[in-house]
Amino acid sequence: MGMPAEVFAIDANLVTRDIGGEIIVVPVRGRVGDLEGAYVLNGSGAAIWRRIDGRAAAEDLAAALAEEYDVPRADAERDVREFLAQLAGAGLIRAEEP
Repeated sequence: MGMPAEVFAIDANLVTRDIGGEIIVVPVRGRVGDLEGAYVLNGSGAAIWRRIDGRAAAEDLAAALAEEYDVPRADAERDVREFLAQLAGAGLIRAEEP
């Protein structure tokens, strides 16, 4: 199954920090950090997050993940698709036309 053609961008209303290889993501609501809604991304999740730049398509993210973790491309595509859906569902990223 092919990957979606759109690219992904991180929502502007977030504060992120890279701490010890983990990415801490805190949504900002009404100019205040929502610590109850904070996310911690580690491992492959952090690797994908670092590559979400508004230019990389899901296919690019999957290729990078497959190479970095030496996993089959089909597995990487499935994992990236699921992860992007979770991030979008949480309002942390948005899909855009390339």
